[in-house]
Amino acid sequence: MPIINLTDLRAALPRHSRLIGLDPGEKTVGVALSDVSLMLASPYGSLKRGKLMAMAAEIKAIAAKEGVGGLVVGLPLGLDGSFGPAAQAARDWARSLSDAVGLPAALWDERLSSAAVNRMMVGEADLSRGKRAASVDKAAAAWMLQSALDATRGQA
Repeated sequence: MPIINLTDLRAALPRHSRLIGLDPGEKTVGVALSDVSLMLASPYGSLKRGKLMAMAAEIKAIAAKEGVGGLVVGLPLGLDGSFGPAAQAARDWARSLSDAVGLPAALWDERLSSAAVNRMMVGEADLSRGKRAASVDKAAAAWMLQSALDATRGQA
């Protein structure tokens, strides 16, 4: 399936469908879900990064269980907005995942989502490094998905 823009993805969603936000990292993929009104993103969990088909099966199961109609995959642009090797890898992964899961996908800039979540957890929640590591992936996915929802609210 081709990667589409988020506004078109929102417009094409069946009524009461959710979006799943995925923040792919080197070792884990953070997972977040929107509510059915596409107003609020919540952390859902994290998946160990592995072979595409195994990950696709896990994501497809979550999508079926939670009524997901589309994927929003974090795009790691450079700090200056440049599209480098990491962004290319994320785009290729999103396209392959979309094909394997059978759901449309959009990409969303996720620059500094993990850094912002880590800052919040250190400053506001005062969590230890170990507790942060267990939570940061899913929280970063929720941060990214929430920014995507906020930016496209009212455009669909």
